[in-house]
Amino acid sequence: MASKKPCKYGGKCYRKNPQHLRDYSHPNDLQTDDQEEENTKGKRKNVDIESEETDTKKMKGASSTQEEMENKEEDSGNSSDAAEDGTDDDDVGKDLPSPDDLRENIKQKYLMEMPEDFYQFWEFCKKLKKSNPENAMYSSLGWTLVGPFDILAGKHKSVTKNKKGRRPNFLLHYRYYYDPPEFMTVIKGDSEKQFHIGYFRDDPSEMPAFVAVNEAAVSCNIVPKGENLFGAAKNIIDEELKSKSTAPERKTKLEDFQNQLIEFAKSKNISLALQTPSMKQRNKKVVCKTFHGAGIVVPVDENEVGYRPVPETPADLKKMLKKIVESKTEEERDKNMDPIQEIVTLVQFANDECDYGEGLELGIDLFCYGGEVLHPMVEHLLPLAYQLLGRFEFKDIIESHLNHRSHKVNNELEV
Repeated sequence: MASKKPCKYGGKCYRKNPQHLRDYSHPNDLQTDDQEEENTKGKRKNVDIESEETDTKKMKGASSTQEEMENKEEDSGNSSDAAEDGTDDDDVGKDLPSPDDLRENIKQKYLMEMPEDFYQFWEFCKKLKKSNPENAMYSSLGWTLVGPFDILAGKHKSVTKNKKGRRPNFLLHYRYYYDPPEFMTVIKGDSEKQFHIGYFRDDPSEMPAFVAVNEAAVSCNIVPKGENLFGAAKNIIDEELKSKSTAPERKTKLEDFQNQLIEFAKSKNISLALQTPSMKQRNKKVVCKTFHGAGIVVPVDENEVGYRPVPETPADLKKMLKKIVESKTEEERDKNMDPIQEIVTLVQFANDECDYGEGLELGIDLFCYGGEVLHPMVEHLLPLAYQLLGRFEFKDIIESHLNHRSHKVNNELEV
C-alpha cells in the first residue's frame, strides 16, 4: 500500500474529513517544532490554554458530520438549524443560582453586570405600564423587552425545562444568528427582519461601549445607535420619524412615546446623543472594523504588540469564504480551504508573538459570514482568542452559541 503524502500543514491542519485523512498524513513535527520555538522565545502569555488535541477532537466531530449537516441547510446555504434542539451540551441539567438580588441573579446567568441605564429603562417602562413593563413599548413601537429583562420580569421562575427539553441556557436566550459574544440582546422588534437592540461590549469585565441594532434576517451588520438604551431608542425613533414611508398615525404614536422617553431621560441626566465622547474615544481604539462593522478592540502596547491585521482585504476574504460555502464536493472544498488554512497558520504564529487580535478578527469575520461549514474554523479560532485575551465569558458564549446556532429566534424560556 502506497504511503500517504504528508499534509503541508502537519498537526496544525484542521481539515478532518475522511477523504483528506485517507489521502494525507499529519505528522506532529510542525507542532513539536513550534512548541520548542515558543519555549525559546518566551514571548507567549502565561495562560492555561486548551490543548490542540482537544481542539482537534472538536473539529473532527464537526467536520466528520459536515456532509450530513449541509444536506439540512437552508436554501441560502448559510446555516443548519439541526443543532438548535440538541441536548448534549454541558448545560443540560445545570441548575444556575437564582439569588434574590436581581443584579446578582442576572450576573450569574449572563456572566456580566448590566449598566445602570438598563435598570433605569425598566423603571421607565414600569411607569408606562406597571402591570406588564416588558410590553410597554409594543403598542407604539412594536418592541418587547427580552433577554436579561426577563429576569426582572420573573419569567425565569419555575422554568426548569424548556421546549427543547433542557434547562434554559441564558447565554443563548435571544441570541440571534449573527450576535457575536460581544453583543447581548435586550429588545426585540420586527420578526420578519429579526430587528433587535442590544448592548455591545469589548470586554466582559467592562460596561457596554454602546447600544446597537442588528437585523439578523438581513445581514450581520451591527449599527451603534447611542451609548445607552434611552439614546438608542430616541435615535431609532428619529430615523423613523424622518422617513417618508412612516404613516401619520404611527408618527403620532412615535412622537408621544419619544416625548415621554426624553422627559424621563432628562430627569435622570441620561445622555441621548448618537455619538458620545466615550464612544468617540472607543472608536480610536478600534483596530479593525470586521465584517459586522462595529469593530474590535484589543490591548496594544507601546511596541504595537497585540494586533496584526488579517493579510487579506475584507472583499477578498469574502470571496474566499464564498467559494468554501458554495463548494459542491469535499475535494473542491478542500482545495478552496487552502488559502484560509494559510491565514489560520499565520494566526498561530501571531498568537505565539502575543498578537492575539488577528485570531479574534479572523474568527469574528468567519462567524459573521455564516455557514455551518465554517464552524470548525470558528471553533478553532474564537475560543482560543478569547482565552488568550482573558475574555473567558465570551469563550463560554461562543462555544454554547455554535452548538445551537440557528436562524430562528431562540427563546430559552419557552415551554
